[in-house]
Amino acid sequence: MERHEAGLTRLISHMRQCVLCGLSLTVLRTVWAIPFTNLTWQLARHARIDGHLLVVDVPPEKAREGGYGRTRVDVSAFSGNCFIAEIVAQGTGISKPAQPGSGLKFTVRYKDEESGLEHWPNTCSRIGDFPPQTISVAVQHACRHGWVDITLGLRDSSGKVVFDLSTLAIDSQDAFHPLTNQDYRVTYPARVKGLPRLRGVMLPGSRCREDDFRTLHGWGATLARYQMTRHFDKIGANRDLADYDRWLDGKLDHLEREVLPWAKKYGIKIVVDLHAPPGGRDPDKDWTMYYDAKYADHFVACWRRIATRFKGRPEIYGFDLVNEPKQTRRAVCDYWTIQKRAAEAVREIDRETTIIIESNGWDSADTFTYLSPLAMDNVIYEVHMYQPLAFTHQGVHMDGNGPKFAYPDGKRGWNIDYIRRRLAPVRAFERKHGAKIYVGEFSAVAWAEGAGQYIADCIAVFEEYGWDWTYHAFRDWNDWSVEHEVDGRRGKFRRSEDNPRRRALLDGFRRTVASNGEDALEGVSTESRIKEGRR
Repeated sequence: MERHEAGLTRLISHMRQCVLCGLSLTVLRTVWAIPFTNLTWQLARHARIDGHLLVVDVPPEKAREGGYGRTRVDVSAFSGNCFIAEIVAQGTGISKPAQPGSGLKFTVRYKDEESGLEHWPNTCSRIGDFPPQTISVAVQHACRHGWVDITLGLRDSSGKVVFDLSTLAIDSQDAFHPLTNQDYRVTYPARVKGLPRLRGVMLPGSRCREDDFRTLHGWGATLARYQMTRHFDKIGANRDLADYDRWLDGKLDHLEREVLPWAKKYGIKIVVDLHAPPGGRDPDKDWTMYYDAKYADHFVACWRRIATRFKGRPEIYGFDLVNEPKQTRRAVCDYWTIQKRAAEAVREIDRETTIIIESNGWDSADTFTYLSPLAMDNVIYEVHMYQPLAFTHQGVHMDGNGPKFAYPDGKRGWNIDYIRRRLAPVRAFERKHGAKIYVGEFSAVAWAEGAGQYIADCIAVFEEYGWDWTYHAFRDWNDWSVEHEVDGRRGKFRRSEDNPRRRALLDGFRRTVASNGEDALEGVSTESRIKEGRR
C-alpha cells in the first residue's frame, strides 16, 4: 500500500502530459485516486502494449472479433464500498456496434457474494473520434471481493482506441459526494405524518387522460407519479434551453389544467417528477448538468418556476427534484449538491410542499450507503427497486431476446429475503435519520418468468417497512404494462384482463381499501372492485 499513499492524500488537480498516437496532449486529471502500475495484461487479437499505452486497433472486416486487454486489480482498500475506476483514452474511427452495450469497452467485472451473480459495470457509449479524455466506470454495488477484472478495448466494433495505462486509477465513493449531516434526523409536519399509506403507479410519459385516473381510482390507487420526460436516454438531448423551457411549460400547463384537477376529483396524490433535466445525458449517460454549470443553474431555475406556480397545492405529494441521478466521476456540481441547491431554491418560495431526493446510480438502494441527508425537514427519500436487474430487465430493448432468468431462483438466492437484503442500505438510512421512504419505481418486464411473484414480494416488503410506492409503469410502455401480456413470441403483446402481474398489483391496491374503509373509493362498488382484482 505504500506506493498508493500519495494518491490517497493529494487532494488537488494537476495537468498531466499524455503521449497518445505520437502526440503530446494535455489532459486535466484529478489525483484523489489510487493509481495502478506494473499490472500483468492478457491481450486478445488486435491489441498490443506500446510502452505505457494499450493500443486496440481493429480493422473494419474484423469488427466482429473486436480486441481487448484484460488485467486483475487489487481493490481490497475499497472492500465493502462503492468506487470509481478511471483511465485516459483516445478514439479514432470507432464504428457504431449492432447491439447496445457494445463498442468501446471499459468494464469492471466482479461477483456478488450473496447471489453468485457476476456484475459488469461498464462504459460503452463512445463512437467515431474523440480526443484524449478521462473515461470512468462507477461500481455502485458495494464490492466485497479483494480483486476485480478490468477489460479495455472494442467489442463488435472496428476502429482504434488508445488507453494510457499509467492513468488507470481507482477513486473512492467520496468522489460522488463526501458524507455529511450524519447525525441529522429528519422531522415532518403533522399533515405529512398523518397521511395514510399511499400506493399507486407512474403515469404515462405522454399526455394523461381522465380515464387513466378513473381506472386507477377503481383499482384503489391513491398515488401517481407525473413524469415530465422527453429524450430520457438520448445523449446530447435537451441542450437547447429555450426549446426545453417551451416543452417544460407545456408539461406544467397539462399538470395545472388537467392532471391536478383529475387527481383531486379521484382522490389521488401527485408526485411532480422532473424526469429529464436540462442538458440531457453525456456520453457516459450521466446527467450533463453535473459537469456544466450552465445546465446546473438552469435546473435550479426550473425548480424556482415550478415552486412558484404550484406553491401549497394540497394535491401534490411532493416535488421529485430529478429522476435517477447518475454520476460516475467527480463533478462540478455533484448529484447531491445540485439537489440541495434546488431544494433550497424551492424552500425560499414554498415552505410547505414536501421535497423528494433521489440517490446516485439510477437511484439504486446500494448507493444509500453513501447518501447523506439534507439538513432540511419535510424531505422524503426515494429509491427505485429493479434488483436483480438481470431478471427484471432481461431482454429489454432486445424484443425479449438474450439470457433467460426466473424468479424465485433458489440457486441464485433470489427470493423475498434477497429483496430485503438489497434494500438493507435504505432501511439503515431510514432508521439512522428518521427519514420517510418512498419507492418511486419497481417492476419486472412482462415476459420475465415469475414477474408476478416478484412484484408481489416487492410490495410485501414495502408494506412491511411502511413505505409508500408507485409501480412502473401505467399505460406507458407495453413491456411494463399490467394491462398487457406477451402474445406468442416476446416483443408482441395483447390486451390482458388477467395475468399474474396485474393480480399482484391490484392485490397491493386492495390494501388501501382494507386500511381506508369501504368508502375510500367513492362511486366504485365493492363488487366491481373485487371483480376487477380477481379477473
